[in-house]
Amino acid sequence: MSQESLILIVDDNPLGRETLAELLDGYPGYTLAFAENGFEALHSATQLTPDLILLDVMMPGLNGFEVCRRLRDDPALAEVPVLMITALDDHASRMQGLEAGADDFIAKPFNRAELRARVKTITRLNRYRKLREEHLQLEAAHQELQHTYDATMEGWVHALDLRDKETEGHTQRVTELTVRLAQRAGIQGDALLHVRRGALLHDIGKLGIPDAILLKPGKLTEEEWGIMRQHPVYAYEWLSPIDYLRPALDIPYCHHERWDGTGYPRGLKGEAIPLAARLFAIVDVWDALRSDRAYRPGWPQEKILEHLLASSGSHFDPQVVPLFLEVLGET
Repeated sequence: MSQESLILIVDDNPLGRETLAELLDGYPGYTLAFAENGFEALHSATQLTPDLILLDVMMPGLNGFEVCRRLRDDPALAEVPVLMITALDDHASRMQGLEAGADDFIAKPFNRAELRARVKTITRLNRYRKLREEHLQLEAAHQELQHTYDATMEGWVHALDLRDKETEGHTQRVTELTVRLAQRAGIQGDALLHVRRGALLHDIGKLGIPDAILLKPGKLTEEEWGIMRQHPVYAYEWLSPIDYLRPALDIPYCHHERWDGTGYPRGLKGEAIPLAARLFAIVDVWDALRSDRAYRPGWPQEKILEHLLASSGSHFDPQVVPLFLEVLGET
């Protein structure tokens, strides 16, 4: 065992305690504690939370059956294994012990090898149970943390939507469609989660763009476009120090790159552009073209599809275009 198991030995007879101690003391993996009666057993169990209780049945004042019942009534001790040691080997006594919550019995006089084997088995199972509970607790904490992260991202996106009413709802639409497209492309598991987060945060860098440029109703000047093209860089600078968001950076940083290398901010070309960004790019353009803007009305679907097909191999990955049209046809 990688960690010692604490065994509480409860017996009013000093000879009984000594006998059990002789059998287990020094045996690899065990630390021993002792109680001389039922009341002391309950107190010690509360203080120590042992991995196993070896509990004598015939004790004055508070017998083993009552001790076991009280242990089971305490939420903090209800799962501690109890091995009853008794000279009562009749069926009725065993039934009484089981009803009290005992996990197993050893009859006096006991076989040393059998006692050690049962102690070893119970402590191993209890250690596994504890490790399993710890794992489940860690998993629950991890899930709660993930929900907190996602809620934080949703808040960032909402802040951007409040700032730019013209694109309100765009982020949620492109995120849902990008996830579906990514699934069609074979992306799954954690990689799909990163795609979703990246899509949600694709325009987060626009929080660094001045209102006069971001909310300008007409076309931007070349100088203004130069500032606007910095928003993927802002996204990278803001998100890359955040460990859990670093794997989601492909879309915020690269979704304006073009297949032919004429995009920004780095002028990446072809498969040098991350797949998630290539998938997102076509979804982003599709949703932007179909939406009304201050400087133009939304395009009809037929015109959008013609544009997407015409841009295959220049703006968009030529293998992504037909995949996107398949997914779009299923909406």
